[in-house]
Amino acid sequence: MGESSSTGTWRRAGFAGAAIGVLAAGAAAGVAVERLTVGRSVRQKARLALDSTGPYGGLRGTPGRALADDSTVLYYEVDEVAPDTPPARRRRLFGRKEPAPVTVVFSHGYCLNQDSWHFQRAALRGLVRTVHWDQRSHGRSGQGVAQSGADAVPVTIDQLGRDLKAVLDAAAPEGPLVLVGHSMGGMTIMALAERYPEFVRDRVVGVAFVGTSAGNLGEVSYGLPIAGVNAVRRVLPGVLRALGSQAELVERGRRATADLFAGLIKKYSFASRDVDPAVARFAERMIESTPIDVVAAFYPAFAEHDNSAALAVLSDLPVLALAGDRDLVTPSSHTEAIAGLLPDAELVIVPDGGHLVMLEHPEAVTDRLADLLVRVGAVPEAAAASAAVRPDTRNG
Repeated sequence: MGESSSTGTWRRAGFAGAAIGVLAAGAAAGVAVERLTVGRSVRQKARLALDSTGPYGGLRGTPGRALADDSTVLYYEVDEVAPDTPPARRRRLFGRKEPAPVTVVFSHGYCLNQDSWHFQRAALRGLVRTVHWDQRSHGRSGQGVAQSGADAVPVTIDQLGRDLKAVLDAAAPEGPLVLVGHSMGGMTIMALAERYPEFVRDRVVGVAFVGTSAGNLGEVSYGLPIAGVNAVRRVLPGVLRALGSQAELVERGRRATADLFAGLIKKYSFASRDVDPAVARFAERMIESTPIDVVAAFYPAFAEHDNSAALAVLSDLPVLALAGDRDLVTPSSHTEAIAGLLPDAELVIVPDGGHLVMLEHPEAVTDRLADLLVRVGAVPEAAAASAAVRPDTRNG
């Protein structure tokens, strides 16, 4: 096969991989320098400049590792409370030791990593104990052991719930918990509730669902015409399997078609026009770092996801259910359905918000999350107010 034929093959694979990564995951981002009127070399230089100066995603905490039940190594980081932070009001029985602090645990979405919570992490840093972890095969966590080798089994949302339990046992073995999940991370929390209802009743004092779904994801149109959606659903499983088996070829194609990739994924990540180019590029890098075989391995789990019954375990808890009003991946109607099943849920629909609403409108998400933390006694009201207005949300 000649060079031009070979180039065409992996270029076509790259186009397919880019489109599928967007339609299936919906968890990428884009850049604000993708206009077709700008030369390709200029766009490449702009991306490189944003990569070298972009201030997001560099917050680091005390590292730790948990072992999943299939021996997958799960990476997490802990940010402790600053010594001079005023304590939240907590009941303490006479003669008993001071209760363990509330720990807020953040679970990220498909094709992202723990850094997707950058703004919320920066705002809460030092005010409350937080845990940020990478889902299996994402970020700094190891490739799923159960998904490797001759005896490989598909990824399931139930497996992710068991992974979260392993992280909680390692990173927060005692004390009350607030669980925060975006997209796949929210589904992970639901799986935890279904698998470990007594644990959740004993330990969890609040939950925040951001841009997620309890099921019926097969009905999502991704903003496409019905005929187009039906065609994608028919061919997608087979195409993903093929792409996953040619990961090296597809990765080369993704790099070669970066301009197309950026434009497509921006559509499925952000709704507003004035997204900071550095934020958009930061999110794009997260999706770029997710190998196509991971995209392929995780996608089938979403079609099978139905955890609406598990929400009953959370029915007595304060819950935040938040979504962007123009989320094409997990539409706000799915968040409304979650809130409808939880009597103590606060429903928040963010105007002009897309799937990555916590990056697109960080103040709105952080403010509502701070309110939840006040409700459960995790932080004093004054500290929550300062978190909501903190100007320094960059690295450091």
